[in-house]
Amino acid sequence: MRTARHQDCSLEIAETAARLIVEEGLEWGAAKRRAVKQLGLPVRTALPDNALLEDVVRDYLALFCADTQPQELRALRELALVWMQRLQDFRPHLTGAVWRGTATRLSDIYLQLFCDDPKSAEIALIDRQVRFDVSQVPGFKGALVDALSIHSLCQPLGEMVGVHLLIHDFDELRGALKPDSQGRSPRGDMHALQTLLAEPEEP
Repeated sequence: MRTARHQDCSLEIAETAARLIVEEGLEWGAAKRRAVKQLGLPVRTALPDNALLEDVVRDYLALFCADTQPQELRALRELALVWMQRLQDFRPHLTGAVWRGTATRLSDIYLQLFCDDPKSAEIALIDRQVRFDVSQVPGFKGALVDALSIHSLCQPLGEMVGVHLLIHDFDELRGALKPDSQGRSPRGDMHALQTLLAEPEEP
């Protein structure tokens, strides 16, 4: 009985979080926490895992956004490819919702760069007169890494989109390519993204 209640609670949180992710563009962690608050649940309530949340997000998109989301996703992937081509010296890998296929026009683009010199990407942006902000976010093992955030025009959407460059050591690249528990790659390089863009769109 307790397991059933836990599953029902996790699904309810996931459904509320999915709406926040799609309709407000929240990141997954923030959406889970706000869902707990909106549902009036205890702060320490166990959160649904990302696999469940991703399934629920995909269901929500299919039900409410089928007419718009595929085009928005393609526009974001095309913009991501532009930046990956500009930054190809730093082994860019696309991750997040744009890679997974759950992005909407409210989603940001996340590129992980694997650099021999952690400051080399910053220097490249400065040389190209690209304005960016620097912050720090948790990396693969919890240690903080630099995030270079850019605002880039996505012409098909007619909006500025956040492009975040997460700076990792080159030595971390091999471990980053390991598949997740469901056998899927959590990120993809430029060739992998080009392959996705070449696939025919579903009717």
